Amino acid sequence: MSLKRQPTLPLTSMESFGSSIDRSSVALQLLERIKGALIRGELQPGDYLPSETELTQTLGIGKSSVREAIKMLQAIGIVDVKRGQGTMICREPGAPLVDPMAFGMILARGMTRDVLEFRKMFEPAYTLQAMHNAWPEDHARIQQSIEAMATAIANGEQTARHDVAFHRAILQATHNPMTIRVGETLIQLIEAALETSMQTLPEVALKDHRAIYAALQAGDESAVRAAIEVSSESWETNLTYLE
Repeated sequence: MSLKRQPTLPLTSMESFGSSIDRSSVALQLLERIKGALIRGELQPGDYLPSETELTQTLGIGKSSVREAIKMLQAIGIVDVKRGQGTMICREPGAPLVDPMAFGMILARGMTRDVLEFRKMFEPAYTLQAMHNAWPEDHARIQQSIEAMATAIANGEQTARHDVAFHRAILQATHNPMTIRVGETLIQLIEAALETSMQTLPEVALKDHRAIYAALQAGDESAVRAAIEVSSESWETNLTYLE
């Protein structure tokens, strides 16, 4: 039984993509046009892109360039290619095969001082966001991460994953996909430093986590900021500045 093809944008909406594309870097130009249409609201999550044939005829580009652009969009989690139906704009940000933001931040990590400064700015912000948005199950997850860390330390089995679990639990409690994505990238950048911290100062890390969560649980913004500020002193000892 063949699948019924879902409706794509009508041909009149093809004007969202503009006129023919210059031959240089056609796939990248098509990506830019699709991005522009999303920003302007001419394309919406759940919409199907015009067919490969419609794009090639309207924009005057080859099918290989269209396919290359679609593969790029699929790799970064923007579109979902449904066999027999078409290419749909994802309704929610997908899990990208390749995360350009993560790669960009990783390539810039030579200036570790910048990473530290970004964390000192970003962590209080997302922790306060979590404080306002957390559900009961989020609180349970954060508490479980602290208890798991305490048990691991008592058994001499602590690793960076115990520290990361705490930060991920708070990130998830924001219920904000953009915050979570940036936070996940930051975790990747600092994971090596977290491993050092867990091997050299595990009790300090545990104490810091308990203080941060106590302030979050109490709904005390000033206390959250103060607890993270205290915790940041140990960050500095475990990150090497590359000038």
